[in-house]
Amino acid sequence: MKTISSVVEQYIKSKPFLLNSLSQGIINLTSLSRVMMPYLEKELGKDVKQGAIVMSLKRLSEELDFKINHKISRVLKNTGEITVRSSLTDYAFTISETLLDNQAKLLSEINKESDVFYTSSRGVNESNIIISTSAAYLVADLLKTEKITHKIENLSSITVKLPQENVSVPGVYYYIFQRLAWEGIIIHEVISTTNEFTIIVSDNQIDIAFKAIKDLKSIQD
Repeated sequence: MKTISSVVEQYIKSKPFLLNSLSQGIINLTSLSRVMMPYLEKELGKDVKQGAIVMSLKRLSEELDFKINHKISRVLKNTGEITVRSSLTDYAFTISETLLDNQAKLLSEINKESDVFYTSSRGVNESNIIISTSAAYLVADLLKTEKITHKIENLSSITVKLPQENVSVPGVYYYIFQRLAWEGIIIHEVISTTNEFTIIVSDNQIDIAFKAIKDLKSIQD
């Protein structure tokens, strides 16, 4: 059975930015309840008093633990080296029986080159390769028989080293990517390992993205 509290929580959880502002206590609950009222009345099928919505919002803001807590703050403050690479190209290939063998040949050639960025990820239907544009000729040659679904140039990467405790603290990635979204950063790819993650963005957004991530180290509890 739906209740005012459950519908209010459902509404807020579907809007991450609103939820974050609510947890920080910077939203006028009376005004928000007025905006939410038509939605709640439709979901519950009856009239709802504004005061009941305000009370539910107050309770939710106290109970939900989406506000950045000391654990997330500690992880972000202990962020390690941040590495930036530019002049990258992103390829997406349709999975085929020959793709892995051709990628192996590509890796073999890349190992002969100095200072070449390379990373790849594999999904169910496609595989991505991100490589220094200076080595793009290798992709063109060794994977010429593979089907390319997209190719994007003029990209840069930001690789962030996280402390080991990041794997046991919920909300770390949520907070990082929320900050990037606030800055209007378009993330082309995300590659992660246990204690590192790399984002791929356009060259023209690299400075803004780097500053947004660097500023996380000075976040306040």
